[in-house]
Amino acid sequence: MNEIIFAVALVGGIGLIVGIVLSAASEAFAVPVDEKAHAIREKLPGANCGACGFSGCDGYAEALSKGEAQPGLCSPGGEETALELAELLGGEGSGFVRKSAVVHCFGTENVTKKAAAYQGIKTCKAAMQLYGGMGRCVYGCIGFGDCAAVCSYGAITVSGGAAAVDPQRCKACGACVSACPHGLIKIEPVRPHAAVLCSSCDKGSVTTKVCKSGCIGCMRCTRACENGAITVKDNHARVDTEKCTACGRCVEACPRGILHMVGENPAE
Repeated sequence: MNEIIFAVALVGGIGLIVGIVLSAASEAFAVPVDEKAHAIREKLPGANCGACGFSGCDGYAEALSKGEAQPGLCSPGGEETALELAELLGGEGSGFVRKSAVVHCFGTENVTKKAAAYQGIKTCKAAMQLYGGMGRCVYGCIGFGDCAAVCSYGAITVSGGAAAVDPQRCKACGACVSACPHGLIKIEPVRPHAAVLCSSCDKGSVTTKVCKSGCIGCMRCTRACENGAITVKDNHARVDTEKCTACGRCVEACPRGILHMVGENPAE
């Protein structure tokens, strides 16, 4: 009987000593908690999309707590979150600029055709393996909706073989940008500006054969723009949204109709 009591006491004593050691170790090696970062993290939506440019919400919260980031970078959180963060950090103004994804391809079935029939897996990524897709334009929207499938906000639809984004629903999380195998989708400010709805880099003579609305690099848009917002590189026009004043002159000058005004209340 005494042996049993001794064994129980011995095990209990060892357990007590181990518990004390572990408790002391946890205190000694505890990682300091950044209370400020924790409070900031509570304000973020938890999308972990990386649209802010950091490694998810935790990374953004840490950067904000150190003063290494601005409060208006969380697109899914919107202006409300930006204002809450600004108040928490003691700043004035949120610095938030609402953004939306824009599909830089207008290649619906009305303006371009398929080069071949496709009977494989109905995803853009899979179809991409077959000569870059089944469209005549190897730069165009494949149309199987990989972007729509990853959009958590129902902001993307595919109609006529091409994807389109509803800026009112889009949260600019960037999931669609990563999903598009042709890199047709860009995140841009939701304010009136010109957008080139084409991503072709083929020479004009090639583009005109495969698409009625493709950019041919004629540079009429660059000559029409008085602000230097449009440049042509690799046979393809590009718009600097920071310089664009939404005057619409480039839209009028484009002979192919691939320059469109996008954003809230765009100029006609």
